[in-house]
Amino acid sequence: MAKNHRSDGPPTDPASRPAPGAVLDRLASGPSRASRITHTEHLPPRAGRHAVWPDRIRAEVVAAVQAAGIEHPWAHQARAAEHALDGESVVVATGTASGKSLAYLVPVLSTLLDGAEAPNGRGATALYLAPTKALAADQCRSVKELSHPLGHSVRTAVYDGDTPFEEREWIRQYANYVLTNPDMLHRGILPSHPRWSSFLKSLKYVVVDECHTYRGVFGSHVAQVLRRLRRLCARYGASPVFLLASATAAEPAVAAGRLTGLPVLEVADDASPRGELVFALWEPPLTELHGEKGAPVRRTATAEAADLLTDLTVQGVRSVAFVRSRRGAELISVISQERLAEVDRSLARRVAAYRGGYLPEERRALERALHSGELLGLAATNALELGIDISGLDAVVIAGYPGTRASLWQQAGRAGRSGQGALAVLVARDDPLDTFLVHHPEALFDQPVESTVLDPDNPYVLAPHLCAAAEELPLTDEDLDLFGPACEDLLPQLEAAKLLRRRTRAWHWTRRERAADLTDIRGEGGRPVQVVEDGTGRLLGTVDAGAAHSTVHEGAVHLHQGRTYLVRSLDLEDSVALVEEAAPPYSTVARDTTSISVLETDVEVPWGDGRLCYGSVEVTNQVVSFLRRRLITGEVLGETKLDLPPRTLRTRAVWWTVTEDQLDRARINPEILGGSLHAAEHASIGLLPLFATCDRWDIGGVSIPLHPDTLLPTVFVYDGHPGGAGFAERAFHTARTWLTATRQAIASCECDAGCPSCIQSPKCGNGNDPLHKRGAVRLLTVLLEGAPDEKEAEVQRTEGQGGAPEDPPGP
Repeated sequence: MAKNHRSDGPPTDPASRPAPGAVLDRLASGPSRASRITHTEHLPPRAGRHAVWPDRIRAEVVAAVQAAGIEHPWAHQARAAEHALDGESVVVATGTASGKSLAYLVPVLSTLLDGAEAPNGRGATALYLAPTKALAADQCRSVKELSHPLGHSVRTAVYDGDTPFEEREWIRQYANYVLTNPDMLHRGILPSHPRWSSFLKSLKYVVVDECHTYRGVFGSHVAQVLRRLRRLCARYGASPVFLLASATAAEPAVAAGRLTGLPVLEVADDASPRGELVFALWEPPLTELHGEKGAPVRRTATAEAADLLTDLTVQGVRSVAFVRSRRGAELISVISQERLAEVDRSLARRVAAYRGGYLPEERRALERALHSGELLGLAATNALELGIDISGLDAVVIAGYPGTRASLWQQAGRAGRSGQGALAVLVARDDPLDTFLVHHPEALFDQPVESTVLDPDNPYVLAPHLCAAAEELPLTDEDLDLFGPACEDLLPQLEAAKLLRRRTRAWHWTRRERAADLTDIRGEGGRPVQVVEDGTGRLLGTVDAGAAHSTVHEGAVHLHQGRTYLVRSLDLEDSVALVEEAAPPYSTVARDTTSISVLETDVEVPWGDGRLCYGSVEVTNQVVSFLRRRLITGEVLGETKLDLPPRTLRTRAVWWTVTEDQLDRARINPEILGGSLHAAEHASIGLLPLFATCDRWDIGGVSIPLHPDTLLPTVFVYDGHPGGAGFAERAFHTARTWLTATRQAIASCECDAGCPSCIQSPKCGNGNDPLHKRGAVRLLTVLLEGAPDEKEAEVQRTEGQGGAPEDPPGP
């Protein structure tokens, strides 16, 4: 077991909390447990650095902060407040639990207090944006507690889809600190801006919390929503300052500027104290079972995380287990509850699941139970990764690498939030990236966090927001600079598609329906599917439209609040899945088929005899069947066919081709060509999250021995979002490093013929058939022999740059 002690920092206070090292030792004390820890990283405690609030902060606000137990701010809080008061947009990019909320709250509350004394009008207002409803609700509680001594000068309210209609008019007319999310801003506030005119006219600050989550297509949509907000504010005579909070990220000011369209200063020197963090990398053991094609199977990260959560709960250690999927959160909760019941029935009630898709009242009840300490353990999706106050946690279990280093540190930082020591355990899934990371800890601990990738100029994103903006107020030439240079080409296309009409000096929306209602900014592909209990008609929750085909198809196992249901039918027209309670001894996994066609090649560069390309593609995907897998072991019990319609996606992709000569040099004959390409595709998708701000569920891939558009053996990796999300472009620009790591990951795996740790994929539509491990290594070796070095590659890319797609995207 490798260990890395960064420095000999001062010991932490062990008065009331278990020492993280001792907790880990107990977890590792069972049979064969110690051998599962591949690396332990020790981050020493850090002392804090205080400062004083700017003298322009109202004395009442300083007194309220002190009454909350905070005598002096940390240096980064005071600095951010100074920028805010100077009218400068600023992003605070410091660690979890570093007090980012207070950094923007203090200047906001002080300004609201100043505005409350204005002789006429409503006074100053502020808008807070959170990526989730839960975070906005949590922040509302915090603001109300902090501002209580300030009386009625601060009128705080949450305005989202759960807000009762009878409260909405009061919020529009009287609230001066409104908390919402980008979806409600996009569909509810901006299209109804005349009813919000007094609020927008007085808007002084816009707070964008957890801004690092706005990446890819979702981030690009939010960037355009913020530009629409700025445009309407300007029409009402306001020019709000943007205050952004982010987890530690690379180039936070650049990302924040791209998001807001404004120059943004950064405060990234974290002056808050930190307790000791012990971070363990944990690899589940191989089982006696064999999976597809006879490959050895490791114990699942879900089962392993459930065991760890159980053990931590028995020890009385307050913990949260983060898991990638909603189903995984439910499974960990169920398994842990069952095992705790064998020890002490009362303990089973102190573990629960928390995920999206729950009804609002269910979410609020869980948040209260977690906040009060009634819950001791929680299995959660990344809904709890964000800044919800769950202080008092001792340990975090992360079931599978969450896709980015930024997200990993954000989840790990949920423990130890009161400055005490904390334990974090990353449990590897049986896939190439996780296996690579637990055996190459330097890729996690010695590398900076990623930059946030978003592209507001993506025409599939920009077009619907130009339509929405035109409906809010007719678009003029003066507005176009705000929305970016791509407007010039897009507006004639939207006019030709009869979505906009040019009248004198402005473009107008032409349809009866609301433009904002035609765009789902989260890219989820339509209205959510309602999950309804057959017989009672009770609404259990919802599933995103984009995930419905693969998760609530007929025969699927659906988990909700620890109960298991079988899907009896899926009505795509009415967006309803009917389920009934059941207890099958298996879970279900959908299988699909994918084909891809090249629409346009933007850039093509030689790699020896082969070619590396980047451009636009159309992907056709269809869910065709599902597998039943035994719980815990993952053993395949059978396959059932499905009859679901195909779905198409126009997006961006990177692809590479090889020639007959290269295949000969790699000793790849026709019998193993398909398996070699397929294995290289799987592994490259698995490793891409190390080089782009994505996870493997954001991207897809296709490999074809003879593609009709290239007339060569070809491997494609594409963005899983309309118009692209920037991930394939990042892959193109880092292709040599990315594919070198891919080859290394396959070659270094200890299996004989390929396994989930190297070339098998958990989401393969073809059941991981065919695959050829050694062929993939030889193929990548030959391909990389012709790869240009970074300088030469950049020259080639610049010289080979092509045009943008010409198809007019609609909303």
